[in-house]
Amino acid sequence: MSTRVNYASTNTDADTAAAFEAALEKGRTAGGTLAHLIGGREVNTGEVFARVNPAHPGEIVTEAHAGDESVVAAAVVAAKQAQRDWRRTSTVKRAEGLRAAQREFQDRLVEIAGIVSAETGKSRLEALGEAQEVVDLVDTYTTQFEESGDFRKRMKTADPKEENTDLLRPYGVFAVIGPFNFPAALNVGMATAALLMGNTVVMKPSDKAPRSGATVAEILARHLPSGAVNLIHGGATTGKALADAAVDGIAFTGSAEIGWQMVRALSDGPFGRPVLAEMGGKNVTVVSRHADLDAAAEGVVRSAYGLSGQKCSACSRVVVEESVHDEFVAKLAERVNALTVSAPEDADAFMGPVIDEAAVARFEKAVASAQADGASIDAGGDRPDRDGYFVNPTVVSGLPLGHELTRKELFLPFVTVTKVDSFDAAIDEANAVDYGLAAGVFSADDTEVEEFLDRIEAGVLYVNRRTGATTGAWPGIQSFCGWKSSGSAGKGGLGPWYLPGFAREQSRTLPVAK
Repeated sequence: MSTRVNYASTNTDADTAAAFEAALEKGRTAGGTLAHLIGGREVNTGEVFARVNPAHPGEIVTEAHAGDESVVAAAVVAAKQAQRDWRRTSTVKRAEGLRAAQREFQDRLVEIAGIVSAETGKSRLEALGEAQEVVDLVDTYTTQFEESGDFRKRMKTADPKEENTDLLRPYGVFAVIGPFNFPAALNVGMATAALLMGNTVVMKPSDKAPRSGATVAEILARHLPSGAVNLIHGGATTGKALADAAVDGIAFTGSAEIGWQMVRALSDGPFGRPVLAEMGGKNVTVVSRHADLDAAAEGVVRSAYGLSGQKCSACSRVVVEESVHDEFVAKLAERVNALTVSAPEDADAFMGPVIDEAAVARFEKAVASAQADGASIDAGGDRPDRDGYFVNPTVVSGLPLGHELTRKELFLPFVTVTKVDSFDAAIDEANAVDYGLAAGVFSADDTEVEEFLDRIEAGVLYVNRRTGATTGAWPGIQSFCGWKSSGSAGKGGLGPWYLPGFAREQSRTLPVAK
């Protein structure tokens, strides 16, 4: 790919566009039922389930076998058998294996983007950005690992006949349970971190994007010892079986409800096991009376409606000072009404479909709730006249303070605008949710910006960011660290403190070698 794409990109070159269109068509017609990958062998066991094209639901794009408890158990056993040798593999060899996978991810970048778009309906820029993120995640984590000094530190000694070392050791087998919205990048990111630290993995991609997960898992597995990477397919039942299996930890991206169930379950028993979970958000943009309203409106649009609002970090609510509320809503609605909603094969599409019928039903319920409670539908609120799981990007204002639609994560292209009488009240309202993933502020007043940075309860912060008010985190550039209900570990992916979460500390005191 000649043009590098990330989540702030607005275009790509003609050759890349043509290559993407071919990859999208191939991704929609790949055929064949996906198998599980256990200990290096394909296992064709379990009921077959299908994934339809969300832009054209009459088309089946992927079929796969759903794993039951026996399949899950076999995958965990294979991972445990492989883990002894993998943890003893030198850090240099581990990094070499991941670097080899990184090169293949780069070579197949457009192919991966086409598969992701076929299964999720992502626009070409969103899909190409995700495929590039796959490459950059492996590069970022492997570079950190290579520079870590083996996470080994020589300590002081109180006895000249002894030497003391502190180091990080792997837990064992990690379940990697990925989401539909970034089915390649997030599965790769979680698995790469676990593998570098000496764990083996059992990966379960979302049943809404099984081929995306299978493609990246198979690339990782090809460059590592047999059994280091295992893959099982299925939906919620398979995911629960994996979470309940004899794994030593879980890396999870998904809903807060499921994530915290895992945290509680793995905290039970004779000892706790780690759950590194990123669990969504109800992300806010605060707009001050001192803001550049055009920049704020553009930043909200770029953040709220990319991937049809189905990003953990998508802006889903705006809190605005009263004196500029009406002007801001007008500017926001104007930009939203100009967005192109179409299938990913359309080069002009900014927003594609939502993921499935359940998301459409959730959208219609949210609109009805807003209307019933006297809100103004300032943009959208309906569906375009076309086949597929399409909804129009929506802006709602005038809801009562504390309304459910301003508190509950919808995972939709649906933004609420709340009016407050001061900047101080805006921060109070911004913090009045259980989530704490991402937040943005627009203000030309340095004192207000400092107040926002000091008081806001979120892990990923952006100031006056026109290219995305709450979105756009990139490996090695911004960490993706959720606070409150948005994260379980207190540390985030993409950043410098993620890898150590996949290992536990050990202190060793040995006699000085003679």
